[in-house]
Amino acid sequence: MTPSLLLTFATYAFVTSITPGPNNAMVLASGLNFGFRRTIPHLLGINLGFSAMVLAVGLGLGGVFTAWPVLHDVLRYVGALYLVYLAWKIARSGTTADGAAAARPMSFAQAAAFQWVNPKAWIMAIGAVATYTPQNGFFLNIVVVTVVFALINGPCIAAWAGFGVVLRRVLTGARSQRIFNLAMATLLVLSLAPILFDSLK
Repeated sequence: MTPSLLLTFATYAFVTSITPGPNNAMVLASGLNFGFRRTIPHLLGINLGFSAMVLAVGLGLGGVFTAWPVLHDVLRYVGALYLVYLAWKIARSGTTADGAAAARPMSFAQAAAFQWVNPKAWIMAIGAVATYTPQNGFFLNIVVVTVVFALINGPCIAAWAGFGVVLRRVLTGARSQRIFNLAMATLLVLSLAPILFDSLK
């Protein structure tokens, strides 16, 4: 892992972590609906769950999809169904005016488990291992890739939650918060388009 390759990988990790996707849309909504402190378990679940995925892919899990391509289709549709379920939950989220309503932020375990059915997370993990992990000294390199990805990913997703907190102070009316939640739910459903269109090729 040369310094130039490490810098290139860090750029990849930043771009893929900061750009919109299911995780960022959900923590944005969580920041608005529940505040930053209550979103922390969600953030940690994403970060550590994704880091475990990168390490697992590096240690050979990615080869399972090569050996059994049907698993890719199974993952695609399971992930799509779960994203629709999460979109429904966001759409039905209460507002800050509701106080301790029935809705709750995603837990650490739920967020960590979600990474394994998140199509964007798989693309990020496989891309990191296949493109930026030299074969010479592979085990040490995959540890470096995992740690660097975690260090970059954490602040990126936290920034989205922080933006949600800012919106929480702006969207003070119940109606505007409900519109925001519906918009986030719609964006989550729209994020399925690449998955479904790819399956039709």
